[in-house]
Amino acid sequence: MTLLSTIDQTFMREALALAEHARDTHDEIPVGALVVDASGEVIGQGWNRNIGDNDPSAHAEIVAMREAGRALGNHRLVGATLYVTLEPCAMCAMAMIHARLARVVFGAFDPKTGAAGSVFDLLADPRHNHRVDVTGGVLADEAGSMLTNYFRAKRGKPATS
Repeated sequence: MTLLSTIDQTFMREALALAEHARDTHDEIPVGALVVDASGEVIGQGWNRNIGDNDPSAHAEIVAMREAGRALGNHRLVGATLYVTLEPCAMCAMAMIHARLARVVFGAFDPKTGAAGSVFDLLADPRHNHRVDVTGGVLADEAGSMLTNYFRAKRGKPATS
């Protein structure tokens, strides 16, 4: 295991804890995200808040990037990495490009709306003036199980292992 993957797993575990908080405290879809600056400091964190805030844009990634922007006093998050438990959607991917993130690391792939390679590949599209490096599948099983079991519970079905 490389040092980079160890760091990625450490930060992904923090994002998973934020996803658990979303699920357990707010009954939101369990997605958590955090933004880490180039020196390794967490400068923003968030979880899905779109249901509770009645805000369709309050995905975990957007919430974390907003907090990071406030922490830096800048709308550009140059050199930063965003960790998120689910592959970003198109809205979040485009926000990442506009924020000039250096990198995104995600957990579970999203075969329905993923915009970091599953359905769309917005972050690497050469037509943009900025591209974001992507690492997907970090602790994917844990992230995917949390999402699957959340929706199974909503439908009155037993959890999977």
